Amino acid sequence: MREHRFSVTLADQWGEGIVSYPAQSEVDLEVRLESVHEGILVSGTVDAEYSGVCGRCLIDISEPVEVEFQELFAYPGGEETDFEVQDDHVDLETLVREAAVLALPFQPVCQPDCPGLDPNTGERLTGSTRANEEAPIDPRWSALRQIADQGSTAQSRDPENTEES
Repeated sequence: MREHRFSVTLADQWGEGIVSYPAQSEVDLEVRLESVHEGILVSGTVDAEYSGVCGRCLIDISEPVEVEFQELFAYPGGEETDFEVQDDHVDLETLVREAAVLALPFQPVCQPDCPGLDPNTGERLTGSTRANEEAPIDPRWSALRQIADQGSTAQSRDPENTEES
């Protein structure tokens, strides 16, 4: 068994969506290689940082990602596999790239409650403007609103009913 830690600078961009790992960014790898009967079992973690734009409001975002992976690199000559040991070496690039790209979020957001863009003006909404706006009430529900208002005023006027035993 062997354990290695190293950093790699990406030559090309990894990922094609609205977020990706940009070219010339650093990827930190922690890898454990174990010799098993069928080949070499590779397991480890990838630490990287993706960048792109928020899927709702389109501002620039950048977030760290940690991905775990594990794969068996089989010795040549047996069944055909996706990963094989070649000249006593294993090529981790494809394995690490697939694990890292699959960990990218499909709809990345700058914050969990990002309000997005205003549909009329196209400008970014802020959390404070949405909180102050009250949603319009359907006129069909106005009778219930009146009953609820009457109940709250009646409770505030009458003292609590207490029974003494």
